[in-house]
Amino acid sequence: MFKNKKGSTKIDSLIGQGTTVTGDISFTGGLRIDGTVLGRVSASDAKNGTLVVSEKARIEGSVQCSHLIHNGAIIGPIEVTQYVELQAKARIIGDLSYKTLEMHAGAMIEGKLLYLSNGQREEVELASVATLKD
Repeated sequence: MFKNKKGSTKIDSLIGQGTTVTGDISFTGGLRIDGTVLGRVSASDAKNGTLVVSEKARIEGSVQCSHLIHNGAIIGPIEVTQYVELQAKARIIGDLSYKTLEMHAGAMIEGKLLYLSNGQREEVELASVATLKD
């Protein structure tokens, strides 16, 4: 059993360290990746699919799921319909679409953050910060 901050989710499948999968992966339930995937990774059920990407894992392709716990490397666009946790060693090269985002110190994104509002992507822009006077 894998426990996260939003409850507990069973991990149904594992791609182990030292394993390379070439091609698209469609999963149900929970998938943990410790190896390398060269291709698209997507949950069959857009509302219930948890992907865990470990520190040693690498994905080169698009990712679609409802929950993502990420601490490895993903090169490609990511769409997460519910909750994303980017842990300290997470690296993303590509755009990240999300509904709820938790980002730990040290995580890196080279791409756009796109907030999912009612299924529509909205680019996140930094608001102007007013200067505080003492």
